[in-house]
Amino acid sequence: MATAGEWIEGARPRTLPNAVAPVVAGVGAAIALDGFSWPRSILALLVSLSLIVGVNYANDYSDGIRGTDENRVGPLRLVGSGVAKPKAVLAAALVALGLAGVLGLVLVAISGLWWLLAMGAVCILGAWFYTGGKKPYGYYGFGEIAVFVFFGLAGVLGTVYVQAGQLSWTALGCAVAVGSFSTGVLTANNLRDIPTDIESGKRTLATRLGDGGTRRLYLVLVAVPYVVSVLLAFVTPWALLGLLTAPLLLKSVKAVGGGAQGRALIPALRDTGFAMLGWAVLTAVALAL
Repeated sequence: MATAGEWIEGARPRTLPNAVAPVVAGVGAAIALDGFSWPRSILALLVSLSLIVGVNYANDYSDGIRGTDENRVGPLRLVGSGVAKPKAVLAAALVALGLAGVLGLVLVAISGLWWLLAMGAVCILGAWFYTGGKKPYGYYGFGEIAVFVFFGLAGVLGTVYVQAGQLSWTALGCAVAVGSFSTGVLTANNLRDIPTDIESGKRTLATRLGDGGTRRLYLVLVAVPYVVSVLLAFVTPWALLGLLTAPLLLKSVKAVGGGAQGRALIPALRDTGFAMLGWAVLTAVALAL
């Protein structure tokens, strides 16, 4: 039976910035539109956190029963390592996704934007079918697109809309930036896993692009947010604060660009996540100012 610590590790806490950053950036864009709401911001954050924990447990379960995680490098896999039974991990995934659904329903009810229920349902289905079902889209190279859409566009723009009731070009810029960061985290992860994914038959975008192409994609993705910071400076010069997070990526860029392999790439996931969160916080502050 898995310990509490193993369950926490299985939830992959290093991925939590992917859930927090879009809400933080969205809050900043909502403040710029004079639409900020504490209750709606907190609910949006709880929905996002529940979704990412749910998708992490769902991935652990689905990859585990397929045998994809048997030789995986990286954080503990509950099912793949055998420390937890598949049914227990499945139950944890369903509880987290169910909680996201309930909290999302409350948020929609408060905002009165009932059509957002459809978007919420798509997010939950996207979380499950990333590695779940007979033909998971994450096994066919669409994972990066899904992360950009769900943890970038949907996460940021949804947070803005439930508060301000409208969107803006500033909000879209934040969504593109956070989506690029979040996709960069997944790209670094899949770059690390290319050998084991090829062996297990998992055709991620990284396995399709190959080692060199995936490294170039990562470098482009982590550059996009800083281009957005420069563009947002036309709205407020304080947006240049986002550039202060660039040094957090120096080691990651050196590792990915320098050909690091396996465990040497694990810090790139962490550092990219921290840079994303830092960028979202500083940009939100800039927009609030």
